[in-house]
Amino acid sequence: MDLKEKLMTKIGLLGAGRIGQVHARAVSSVPSAQLVAVADPMPTAAEALRDTYGCEIRTIAQIRDSADIDAVIICTPTDTHADLIEDFARAGKAIFCEKPVDLDLSRVKACLKVVDEMKATLMVGFQRRFDPDFQALRAEIDAGHIGEVEMVTLISRDPGAPPYDYIERSGGIFRDMMIHDFDVARWMLGEEVETVQAAGSVLTDPEIGNRGDFDSANAILRTASGKQCTISNSRRATFGYDQRIEVHGSGGSVAADNHHQSRVTLANGAGYTRPPLLDFFMTRYIAAYAAEIEHFVACLNSGQTPRTSGYDGLMSLALAEAALESARTGQAVRPADLLSRS
Repeated sequence: MDLKEKLMTKIGLLGAGRIGQVHARAVSSVPSAQLVAVADPMPTAAEALRDTYGCEIRTIAQIRDSADIDAVIICTPTDTHADLIEDFARAGKAIFCEKPVDLDLSRVKACLKVVDEMKATLMVGFQRRFDPDFQALRAEIDAGHIGEVEMVTLISRDPGAPPYDYIERSGGIFRDMMIHDFDVARWMLGEEVETVQAAGSVLTDPEIGNRGDFDSANAILRTASGKQCTISNSRRATFGYDQRIEVHGSGGSVAADNHHQSRVTLANGAGYTRPPLLDFFMTRYIAAYAAEIEHFVACLNSGQTPRTSGYDGLMSLALAEAALESARTGQAVRPADLLSRS
């Protein structure tokens, strides 16, 4: 075995659906990683990835027991994540898992205990921390260019809602969609959130409400020192995938705007025209998905702790749970209280 082969991280992928396809493409872009096998109950989905990336089709158990696989990427439905994390931790595999770890805080705690006992590597997929724009924005804060952070504004709007059956299994808008914003908020604020005040409505599709979810939601987060973050989410943005952030500080502000399909602007007698926004997360965050898998692989080779850990998954879920309770009761909720009860 030559040095190049020795340093190659062999990866198994669980789930060949939409997010599994995104991660398969990300693995293929990392020179030190190789997608060895994929598992999915839908043969056509697994076959498509096999044909595209030259990997094998195996069962989850076969991937777990395979000596030629170092790490696994979990892209299965949310309600399978915690069990799979524990299973692969006990099998000695490094684990990258899409958010959330589970929809229940006590179950997440139990899962992370197993990860710690097995001394396993676990990274939770919050790709926005690896996006070049978000990283550049954080670098401006770290350099002191805006002074002390005081307020953060996050806008995340999808072009359309996911299928109804996905909504029912995902945990809803706070646990599935806004959880990314909660992670970014913690990262940008630099402090844990003390209280969450949230509101939710059904404005785009009554059936989403019939399935027990909201399609439009806002949240205000407040830290103990008084820093605030305002988050706005919608399942409908007729103009494309809307992803914006502004961080206001004592000495200025820094912001990142939307990505358009091109940077060309047309100006004529009718006014200024810009191309549409990118259509969804698969195109907006291509670089971020590749960077987070590259980071995951680098951590395995160096022994470093991944930037987005199981703890980050736990804390973001606690904010999501607090937001959901606040939206239902109209009261501000302390995430620490939910964590202590779980």
